[in-house]
Amino acid sequence: MNILSLGDLLVDVQMQHVFADQKTFVDCIPMFPVEEILDKYHAAKSSAGFDLRHFVSENFEIPKPLNENYSTDASQSIMEHINELWDVLTRTSCEEYSTLMPLPYPFVVPGGRFGEIYYWDSYFTMLGLRASGRMELVQDMVDNFTYLIKTTGHIPNGNRSYFTSRSQPPFYAYMIDLLMEEKGDGILKKYLPALLKEYAYWMNGSDELSDVQTAVKHTALMPGGEIMNRYWDEENTPRPEGYAIDMRIQKAAKNNPELFRNIRAACESGWDFSSRWFADGMNIETICTTEIVPVDLNCLLWHLETTIAKAFAVNGEHQKQEAFEHKALLRKNAIEKYCWCTTDNIYKDYNHALKQPANSIHLAMAFPLFAGIADNTKAGNVLQFIESNMLAAGGLSTTTTVTKQQWDSPKGWAPLQWIVYTSAVNYGNGALAKAISKNWCGTVEKEFAASGKLLEKYNVAADNNNKEGGGEYANQDGFGWTNGVYLAMKNDDV
Repeated sequence: MNILSLGDLLVDVQMQHVFADQKTFVDCIPMFPVEEILDKYHAAKSSAGFDLRHFVSENFEIPKPLNENYSTDASQSIMEHINELWDVLTRTSCEEYSTLMPLPYPFVVPGGRFGEIYYWDSYFTMLGLRASGRMELVQDMVDNFTYLIKTTGHIPNGNRSYFTSRSQPPFYAYMIDLLMEEKGDGILKKYLPALLKEYAYWMNGSDELSDVQTAVKHTALMPGGEIMNRYWDEENTPRPEGYAIDMRIQKAAKNNPELFRNIRAACESGWDFSSRWFADGMNIETICTTEIVPVDLNCLLWHLETTIAKAFAVNGEHQKQEAFEHKALLRKNAIEKYCWCTTDNIYKDYNHALKQPANSIHLAMAFPLFAGIADNTKAGNVLQFIESNMLAAGGLSTTTTVTKQQWDSPKGWAPLQWIVYTSAVNYGNGALAKAISKNWCGTVEKEFAASGKLLEKYNVAADNNNKEGGGEYANQDGFGWTNGVYLAMKNDDV
């Protein structure tokens, strides 16, 4: 179902806050044809005593919490709990007429309010599945994403119809790396067409770039003529799953004609929301995501280019291999040129509009280390900065800025713990890797002992109070990528 077909019913339900969580209604399943529901709504809404919530309950099946019938076994260890939870979080089908996009194979959802797969979440979930010996499920999830690339042209933010206008951080090639570890480089032949299609999605519009038009879709022409990438969304409208929130932001915003696209682009980044994307460094009303050339996105695309080059090498297509190796080299050089900040001796995003390094300091600075792009000197500076400024008692803080946004200090998130942990391992800083693992896993274990749950995100400050989620919704439990990163760290011998 295209949720936008609900028209004014969608707007009214969201603006009147029929549900506390704006995502609830867009995940409802219509009990009757949408046209019939709309006809009934238009005939009844002006009647005396009309109750919108009652109307919704009579015409839509309201989604239930994913794990409402599941409770933690207090006798289980955290490891046993996670291994049991994989089956609780696994889905095999999609409801007809819902906003869910059907997938051919089983898939793992994050948990809580999230009853669909998410693109970048799934890589970190896969790390845990690998540690649990569930490689068949890793294979299924990779093949689901391959199916989405073939049928949709890209991997959407998640498998919901209202997510198709954007993607998420492109970890698809890293997912294939997990399969290669077990099955060898030969599998690259199978996935090369999908890898190329994924790449084409991110590079679409690059042939339209010029001195007059310096940014098109996901691509940006840099001052020196290089092509780099940014986050983007095809739509510049309020998000259906956050309609009232976006309209409230618009009311407070000034001179931001691309406001809704910038909000959506931040959702594509996975960091929704963070001071990282705010022009004034504090307020979401100044969000300018599409003006930022993010260091993490470009490192992920460098890895995609190198993976495609490897696939062509396996195929014996050496001219095409060399072409993608050259693309990767150009991107690596551009990352070093535009994202290395000589003032702070760390990697930063680049503000394409202002033609200068962005101000925000955040853990995405570790992505060149995660990818293996950084030299030893730069890597040492980055790791030293992170240890001195971002390592807290409960793990790594996402940014150095304290706000009420969930992707800011004092919040810590599993995927970024893994990125920095792996970066420290890659560059021989075992002491920092152990400190990250000890602090982060300790936080996860402390919360599990108190509540029997693994959470979406954690407060990494000394008090470790995780009751307040920050951002648009309450902290969720489940939780796919926390489970995955915890198991991966516990199974890694640093």
